Amino acid sequence: MNILIRVPNWIGDAVLTLPALHSFRLNFPSSHIWLAARRWVKDLFQNLGFIEGIIPIPDSVSLKNIYSTAGIIKKYNFDTGLLFTNSFSSALLFFAARIPNRWGYAKDGRGLFLTKTPSPIKIKTQSHHVYYYLNLLEGLGLNTVSPELNFPVPESNIQKATSLLQACGVELDHLLIVFIPGAAYGTAKQWLGSHFALLGTMLQRAMNAEIVIAGAKSDMEIGRQIANQMQKKPYIIIGKTSLIELAGVLKIAGLVISNDSGPMHLANAIHTPIVAVFGPTNPQVTGPFQQPAVVIKKEVPCWPCKYRDCPLDHRCMMEISPEEVFLNCQEILK
Repeated sequence: MNILIRVPNWIGDAVLTLPALHSFRLNFPSSHIWLAARRWVKDLFQNLGFIEGIIPIPDSVSLKNIYSTAGIIKKYNFDTGLLFTNSFSSALLFFAARIPNRWGYAKDGRGLFLTKTPSPIKIKTQSHHVYYYLNLLEGLGLNTVSPELNFPVPESNIQKATSLLQACGVELDHLLIVFIPGAAYGTAKQWLGSHFALLGTMLQRAMNAEIVIAGAKSDMEIGRQIANQMQKKPYIIIGKTSLIELAGVLKIAGLVISNDSGPMHLANAIHTPIVAVFGPTNPQVTGPFQQPAVVIKKEVPCWPCKYRDCPLDHRCMMEISPEEVFLNCQEILK
């Protein structure tokens, strides 16, 4: 079989599909498996070992882009398409590409474009999003394995990350702690820059730690806010790394402190210790999937919410103090 899998657009969701991708491969060991992915997540899958290739998906959704991409997909003569995405447009894409077998959840009115959707299955007690993708496979009658997040970081990427950090002046014989202060979803998921700054100073003084702030270019403002409030300036590598280069940095790190974000899940898949600061979202669904990790959140009356920007006083994040996060950092590093 020649199979195309549409992977999620968000970095965190893409990482959380890894157990399902490995399970899918075990069901079709001799098939040719390709992925369709947005450019900013495609690098996550290059080292899996069983992916034949990756077909890029345009950044913007339009009928013109859907049908031009469908024309490219047609040339590969795929037998089956699996959708880990829930969008109407992704199902339309596979339909327009004339893939005979199109599998996925029947969401957003797209069931018309699918040839097979999950049969009702017993709802699992686990609610984490990792199981959302595994449940799709089970509902399609496929076997799944016990999930574990495991993202391989090639030695070449570790060497590149080492060179980058050394060029910035980072002393790698000290404890390296990476801050991920951004969140692509919106500011509601971001811990305060002033809190990150106070925490960074505590970690520098108590642990002689080297603080590195990482993230996407859009995180530069909060990165500068943190740096401007610290006497000993942290090293800012925001926007200086590709996703796979960031993975190298996270592999070298002794600890990652992050909001609910894609890099948080990536660090978790690399098995780097994480202290995750959660505000409006539910860590049972989108928190770190495995140890070593600790989640800090507050039970506030308005939790959970789906706001990108808090319309109130951001109390879910305001009530998490730098001192509390610092104590959790000490505990996880014991």
